[in-house]
Amino acid sequence: MSSNQNLKEYNKMDSKKNQTSAVSMTEGSLWKNIFLFSCPLIFSQLLEVMFNLSDVAVVGRFADYRALGSVGSTSLLVTLFTGFLIGMGAGVNVRVAHGLGAGNQKETEETIHSSFLICLVTGLLICVVGLTSSRAFLVLLHTKDELMEGAVNYLQIYSLGMPAMGLYNFGNGVMSARGDTKRPLVYLLIAGVLNVIMNLIFVIGLHMAAEGVAIASVMAQYTSAGLVLHHLWRRRDVCRLQLRKVCFHRMAGKAVLMLGIPGGLQQAIFAIANLFVQAGVNSFDAVTVSGNAAAANTDPLVYNSMFAFYTACASFMSRNLGAGKKERVLKSYFICLTYAFSIGAVLGGCFFLFGDGFLSLFATEPAVIHAGKERLSIMAFSYAISAFMDCSIAASRGIGKSVAPTVIVILGSCVFRVIWVFTIFAHFHTLTSLYLLYAFSWIITGAAEVAYFWRSYRKIAILKFKSCS
Repeated sequence: MSSNQNLKEYNKMDSKKNQTSAVSMTEGSLWKNIFLFSCPLIFSQLLEVMFNLSDVAVVGRFADYRALGSVGSTSLLVTLFTGFLIGMGAGVNVRVAHGLGAGNQKETEETIHSSFLICLVTGLLICVVGLTSSRAFLVLLHTKDELMEGAVNYLQIYSLGMPAMGLYNFGNGVMSARGDTKRPLVYLLIAGVLNVIMNLIFVIGLHMAAEGVAIASVMAQYTSAGLVLHHLWRRRDVCRLQLRKVCFHRMAGKAVLMLGIPGGLQQAIFAIANLFVQAGVNSFDAVTVSGNAAAANTDPLVYNSMFAFYTACASFMSRNLGAGKKERVLKSYFICLTYAFSIGAVLGGCFFLFGDGFLSLFATEPAVIHAGKERLSIMAFSYAISAFMDCSIAASRGIGKSVAPTVIVILGSCVFRVIWVFTIFAHFHTLTSLYLLYAFSWIITGAAEVAYFWRSYRKIAILKFKSCS
């Protein structure tokens, strides 16, 4: 029996033996299976967010506004650093899903072991950048002098966790491609509880403020990475990680990089563009900066919840494309878009209605809460718009297209936002004029991404599915 036949046989047996832990991507109701696949991912994403939220909440409640502002001043740089790792994990997910869907054992194994090395090296490189360049980045952001030392210390310590974050995203990509999104949730829950406990110990007990919550985050990151890797080492199937097989397989590694690098750049590009936004925020007083830091905590809660459906979109489309199931490929896109848009609208509405209570979790000063509400009132009605852009990018990645969507993002989100900061915001110099750039950039970029995906899908459908008919 050939290796491909072996993998196909394994997939059949696995779907019967592990129905409780893995969701079928190529059989059954797409509405149901995408929902079941995405729910653990949503909770996993939210738990990742909790790493940072607990940092901000603890320093906001048990330290002073300067510690809150120090941690908040690093948020975009943290997004920049982790963006590459998230993008690489997405590339791993798509390539492993495609190999499993096509029944190609060799491709799947080479992708997994090449990806382990890629994600580890990427994490190490980002760690070095964070350790050596944190102060320079923060100076470019015009970080307030009173916040600078705390922000530098927090960012440098946080950077030590980047290798672990890279390995976690690698493992999460592998397991998600297989349809298993429950185990990463459990592992992050364990790490999240540890993070909160250590936050309280370091800040309340040892009075370490920003430095303490950074150390707690690093400990949690290595815990989640260790649990994921331990699971992959213990597996007895094609998704098993074996250290003796770890090396860079040229074809498999290149395929991951062709998806992962643009995906990482996409995440980083948003962060780079938002650096200019943060610089605009930093042009106001320290109270406004702290209020913005508190309100900005809604962003990852909403984005990461929506991101679960983008992961589902890429995974389901890639898996069904590999299996040659035409009708399920495009349907997966529309279902994921509907889910993502809905959750963005619902969560945005909730934050608009209950913004005061949410902001009070991170700040006690009325002036800080008032400043945060100004940002929240605009962003709450903008989140859902981003679904058209991000889901179309994920869909393009699911069918193997990643370079062009990244270029569109650069033009529509990065360049457009920078121009907006130096024109519209420079003229009005209000928080409202600053944050309106998100909605307008999402509308423009979303329209372009939808058009590109549709054009690319039609070409692939003609070439691939015509030959199968």
